[in-house]
Amino acid sequence: MSLHRNLRTAAMSHSPMTTPDAPLPVTLLTGFLGSGKTTLLNQVVRRLPRTAILMNEFGAVALDHQLLQKMDGPMALLSGGCVCCTISGSLSPTLKNLWMARRNGDIPAFERAIIETTGIADPAPVLDNLLHDPWVRARFRLDGVVTMVDALFGMGQLDEHFEAVKQVAVADRLLLTKTDLAPADSVASLRARLAELNPAADIVAVTHGDIDPAAIRNLGLWNADTQKLEAARWLKPQRYRPASAPRLGGKSVAGTHDTRIRAFSVELDTPLDRFGLTAALDMLLSFRAENLLRFKAIVHVKDEPLPVVLHGVQHVLYPEARLDAWPNEERRSRFVFIVRDLDPSFVEKLLADFAGAATETRAP
Repeated sequence: MSLHRNLRTAAMSHSPMTTPDAPLPVTLLTGFLGSGKTTLLNQVVRRLPRTAILMNEFGAVALDHQLLQKMDGPMALLSGGCVCCTISGSLSPTLKNLWMARRNGDIPAFERAIIETTGIADPAPVLDNLLHDPWVRARFRLDGVVTMVDALFGMGQLDEHFEAVKQVAVADRLLLTKTDLAPADSVASLRARLAELNPAADIVAVTHGDIDPAAIRNLGLWNADTQKLEAARWLKPQRYRPASAPRLGGKSVAGTHDTRIRAFSVELDTPLDRFGLTAALDMLLSFRAENLLRFKAIVHVKDEPLPVVLHGVQHVLYPEARLDAWPNEERRSRFVFIVRDLDPSFVEKLLADFAGAATETRAP
């Protein structure tokens, strides 16, 4: 996938999310079996009105029958202006049908959507739908990925199933369930392991699905409540180890699967040439997409006064955004990566070498 169009087109200096017809926020809810997704959804329906919940198999999910008001094929109306529907085949047709029913007044005018990922451990297919289907992209936007982790069995699941490790690595927020049932020292060890796998994701303890709805909202770059792009909160570069820094004790804190995951930061003081940046990221996305679980960046592009924001998950690249101002006085480029089976020093050298070579080649 080429980055040339994204890096050369006009950036979103005024976010379209501020318009009256703003795309509706979508939360991707994932987590290993038994982590408590259904319990959480039952609470969300009660506490977060006008939410659309999309599931792979509605009939297999035990939503509280007291919440059901009407059944209509693959769609169920819930109390509080919420609606639940099943994902039929591809996600795009389901989102389109849901939107049309909303527009026609057949269902309540929901204000957000939650996609529960039973059987979809990898968020990349969902992101593909949200970003690469123009019709869907104009009406929905990803607000964040929320991963639920079972405090009782989470450590064993991370040891035995790489899918569970990957779910943690790509999350914007981690919800730790059943902490009241697990020993305190086990919970502390699990928290430390989660922080090592994904430094930027805040960890929130959840008991019986009881959670402040604010904990699963406004997790991305755009904050709908403040109507601003909040880059520092979103990037959190201070939580990542520099690419050149060794792991704790020279290895991962726990689990053989964890050794495949590396979370690190790269900082570059010299403004980056667009040609070099494009070449470096193009190479990563073209040849190492499966290894690039996630990256975020605030970039100082040469000859451009405002910082550029980039964000990608595997092969899926978000549209470029531009901040109205630098988060602080240090106008250096900051990248954070979570990768699988990829040497941080390789990524750091690729960015530095390509940007430097491009600058030298294009210099008069």
